Amino acid sequence: MTPRRRSERRSPVGPPPFPLRVEPGADGHDYEVRPVPGFRAIKTYRCPGCDHEIRSGTAHVVVLRIEDTAGDERRHWHTACWANRANRGPTRTWS
Repeated sequence: MTPRRRSERRSPVGPPPFPLRVEPGADGHDYEVRPVPGFRAIKTYRCPGCDHEIRSGTAHVVVLRIEDTAGDERRHWHTACWANRANRGPTRTWS
């Protein structure tokens, strides 16, 4: 019997796995906003809107400035914190 070979993972062709949208920010920058469902949230992050933890398994959004092609300024926000960011200032500043 011949040993089975693992098939190589191929990058998917087509749309991203989760829908993304572009939203304008009050600071004049545009942001890419991508929802992360709870089953895909495997790490704990700190929300810059409320400075509380986003625990693993919690649905949230990943936000990235459109100009940031390297992804250095990507941030994970509670969905409600991102939606209400105009009503309150962030607890942490983006560089």
